[in-house]
Amino acid sequence: MKANHNGSSNPVASRIPVHPSVFTLLLIPYGIMSGYVTVTLAYLYTKGGIPLDKVAELVAVILLPHIFKFIWAPLVDSTLSLKKWYLISSVASALGILVTGILPVRESSLPLLTVIVIFINFMITFLGMSTQSLMAYDVPEELKGRASGYYNAGNLGGAGLGGGAGLWLAQRLPEEWMVASLLAFVCLFCSIGLLFLKEPKSTIRDHSMTKTYRNLFNDVFCTLKTRLGILAMLLAFLTLGTGAAQNLWSAVAADWHASADTVALVTGTIGGLLSALGCLIGGWICDRISRQGAYLTFGLIGALCAIGMAYSPKTEWMYIIWTSVYAIAVGLSYAAFSAFVLEIIGKGAAATKYNIYAALSNSPIYLMIYIEGWAHTRWGSTGMLNIEAVFAVLAIILFLIVQTIMKERKSISLEILTVPLPNLEI
Repeated sequence: MKANHNGSSNPVASRIPVHPSVFTLLLIPYGIMSGYVTVTLAYLYTKGGIPLDKVAELVAVILLPHIFKFIWAPLVDSTLSLKKWYLISSVASALGILVTGILPVRESSLPLLTVIVIFINFMITFLGMSTQSLMAYDVPEELKGRASGYYNAGNLGGAGLGGGAGLWLAQRLPEEWMVASLLAFVCLFCSIGLLFLKEPKSTIRDHSMTKTYRNLFNDVFCTLKTRLGILAMLLAFLTLGTGAAQNLWSAVAADWHASADTVALVTGTIGGLLSALGCLIGGWICDRISRQGAYLTFGLIGALCAIGMAYSPKTEWMYIIWTSVYAIAVGLSYAAFSAFVLEIIGKGAAATKYNIYAALSNSPIYLMIYIEGWAHTRWGSTGMLNIEAVFAVLAIILFLIVQTIMKERKSISLEILTVPLPNLEI
């Protein structure tokens, strides 16, 4: 049994870490929620004669809690235990899914359904936060890459269950509530992963809530102001590894003469599986090279995929090949993002720190979807893909410039500190 990094032989501190696949299981409900609303519910209500614009509004509201979740992340760091937060979130989300299945599929149900969808997505953020904190505390430094890969694979796999499997069941089961019941059960079942983890002892909590929050905000500030913390914020803002083109594959499919069935297959089930595979590969790589360097490399791979697709023959097979390779590249980037964030945040207020970076990373995704949509209207699919590649390359160049400047400043500061001061007589 190995000692911890301080040389302690404490059996709790030096115990063999849990296998990272546990975090896949724990995060599956998070993905289920996304896939269930955007695919299964959207299908059921569209099939029920609800106008597409109304269904699109329902799908859009799921983003609201995930944009602002860093605001309530401190609750996870400062109150209850991580396992309790996970269970509360799991039960509330499962009940919410069940209620959506009981509601009659008609337009008059949309106002209440919208409220329920916002609520369950709000609650599921606590599940993500508690899982992130468990990773930050339980996973040793040398395995954080693999843990990040499994973590993101759970998200993407869950989306496949909630969307792909949910849609398949919705087309075959006689009642809508049956689909919701099965998915709700899966969400609850995933809680079994908690049995493989020990509740960590928080490094910021105190008997006084005031002192706890003082510790929390001090920990957040100390992390964000470091050189690595600043570089991580820059990486989160940069327009690479966004996977923005995935949102427009159906819009450009006609240029490659891809059928509707092909689009559904490669952007749905197969795309999800390949992205999950990319997460696992990316996580493994991130434990062997610089995690920030890996993120830049994977972003460049995504850019090369975009260029390759832009200038490939416009055939259905090329559409299948390039969208599949792109899905793997997105998985690589997702794993690298989580890996370098986990490396930066350490322990302490892990949920708050992780979700600050996660919230920042949403900005370039939304920006690139807008820019690529504009580019597609102006220059077609080739221009859209070229724009994605150009923005990614420019982002990499900008990061390397800033990184070099910060290294030089650090070097200059160290030289100043080592210059001997003259002896002054007093």
